[in-house]
Amino acid sequence: MSGFKTQTSPPPTSHVLLSYPAPFVLLVTINRERQMNSIPFAGHTEMGEVFDWFDREPNLRVAIITGAGKKAFCAGQDLIELGKIRSGKVKTSSALMRHPLSGFGGVSRRAGKKPIIAAVNGFAFGGGFEIVLGCDMVVASPNATFGLPEALRGIFAAAGGPARLVRIVGLPVASEIALTGVPITAQRAKELNIINRISSSQETLLEEALKLANGIANISPDAAIVTRAALKDALEHGSVERATQLTLERYNEALQTGENALEGLMAFAEKRKPNWKPSKL
Repeated sequence: MSGFKTQTSPPPTSHVLLSYPAPFVLLVTINRERQMNSIPFAGHTEMGEVFDWFDREPNLRVAIITGAGKKAFCAGQDLIELGKIRSGKVKTSSALMRHPLSGFGGVSRRAGKKPIIAAVNGFAFGGGFEIVLGCDMVVASPNATFGLPEALRGIFAAAGGPARLVRIVGLPVASEIALTGVPITAQRAKELNIINRISSSQETLLEEALKLANGIANISPDAAIVTRAALKDALEHGSVERATQLTLERYNEALQTGENALEGLMAFAEKRKPNWKPSKL
């Protein structure tokens, strides 16, 4: 949106495009359409830095990630680059052939603080599907498909996708998806609660994802961070009670004594829209 500015500058990028379609919203577009938005090793590092910056930037509250074009959200790892490296045609150090701790595309294993919405504009395969599974919410275009084809190539989806898929859909269905490699449609993904909704058309995908993002951007940024933490803790830990304890131990005092909690209560009493301040959590 014209006029919206961040307080700090984002890291330099060459594999993704950054834009701000609305106040407090970051849009990250994987910009490798000719390579089906597959991600090379340098791209993972870059995206990890982008989402680390997103968590630190006071004026940003929610992010959307999508792919360039209409065919692919993300085809996974750049296998052309990987083949050149393994054949010796391209020389690189083993230290550079790694994903950041936050995983594939800086998202698949991300703990993070702020929510990310996936706007899946086409197929999401391999690491691309693992990015989707690492996001907090998902809007998919009607032509989107999802799959983990790694086993068909003799390798393993190692960026956290299988474990999260089991938590979402259960072991039998996750086993079918991961062990057969057969992709599923957007409609099937919605039935399995992998995605939140299917957009009316591919053309309205970002508009509908932005509507969801604006709903998050309009609440207290403190409340968004802590509520997301409670949800993620519940997914990541076996004990529901322990997950709740972890969230409370980490955030409850700062949330309850923060200015946004007071502002929310005052705005309710005064029947006005809250004036949220950047989160200090």
